[in-house]
Amino acid sequence: MMVCKLLQYIKYFAIAAIAGSALSADEAGFPEPVGDPSIILPGEQVELVWSGGCGTTEGVSSAPDGTIFFSEITFTFICGDPETKQLQAGNIWRHDPTTGETTLFRSPSGMSNGIKFDANGDMFYAMGADYGMRSIGKTDMKTGRSYIVAGLFNGRSLNAPNDLTIDEQGRVWFTDPRVMGHEDMEQPFRGVYRVDTDGTITRVIDSAGAPNGILVSPDQSTLYVANIDVGTFDFASVRADNMPLTVPPHNIWAFDINDDGSVGNRREFVSFFPQEGADGLIADVDGNLYVTSRGERKGVVVFAPDGTELAYISTGAVKPTNVGFGRGDDSNVLYITAGTNVYKVRVSKDGYQLPSPS
Repeated sequence: MMVCKLLQYIKYFAIAAIAGSALSADEAGFPEPVGDPSIILPGEQVELVWSGGCGTTEGVSSAPDGTIFFSEITFTFICGDPETKQLQAGNIWRHDPTTGETTLFRSPSGMSNGIKFDANGDMFYAMGADYGMRSIGKTDMKTGRSYIVAGLFNGRSLNAPNDLTIDEQGRVWFTDPRVMGHEDMEQPFRGVYRVDTDGTITRVIDSAGAPNGILVSPDQSTLYVANIDVGTFDFASVRADNMPLTVPPHNIWAFDINDDGSVGNRREFVSFFPQEGADGLIADVDGNLYVTSRGERKGVVVFAPDGTELAYISTGAVKPTNVGFGRGDDSNVLYITAGTNVYKVRVSKDGYQLPSPS
């Protein structure tokens, strides 16, 4: 019994090393954002929006009406009913920026991670392993009905979809790295996939390391993929923060998107190695990238389309996971998931959102 308890604590602290401490902005003493005034508004501070999750927050995204949704990934070996010990398989939360109220939208979420909304206002989400659904799901926000967009490739289950992006043609691009879970890995590659509007699924990249965050640029010409390979397929054996990274390059790849939906001309957009790399990323209307950095400079680093660093928004000791912009009056509010929390900060630029259908 004591050995089992010890193993549980070891696993818990391994997760804490990945997610970061559950600190509010005030407790963490986050410094003010710094950088180009075309990005950073003077005097703006990172504010705490929500706290109290068990595992880690992820996939923050704004619905067309401005409601904020985010995932809570409930690691099954530490999250569950305290009395029955029954496990959780993720939650999706809904936050009202007007009232400040945050309520549970869906439980279980199928271990949802990345969340995006298409031009019609439907919610798409990547569901991972560890008792998750290992697929890309879609919820019609008008009817509440949910559907499987992608679950198999070549007749085999996906490994564990992590993040997704949607282009202006309505195609869904997603990463399938597998970073946790007990399930078998049935795909031979930790790949990147494209789902066309007719439902056809194509693996477009099989050489991006451990692909995590993904983004189609606002001009629709470039696919960005974050590679954050920590050398394991399960968080239970993840390295401690003071151990060297053994799996380079920990970077963001950029690929040209061809007219037929294939990608090419792979190049390194930015490198974080030998630090831990980026997780999620989003763009503003000018194509600048807001990237969650998980190394020594924990926070959001803003890059121009040519890779020049423009600004830095610190999250103190808390490792960030993903970012998303609000809408309407909050179209220049950047939401950040980090540790077990959600934060926000207002910047100078509006976030890029898919144009509404004509």
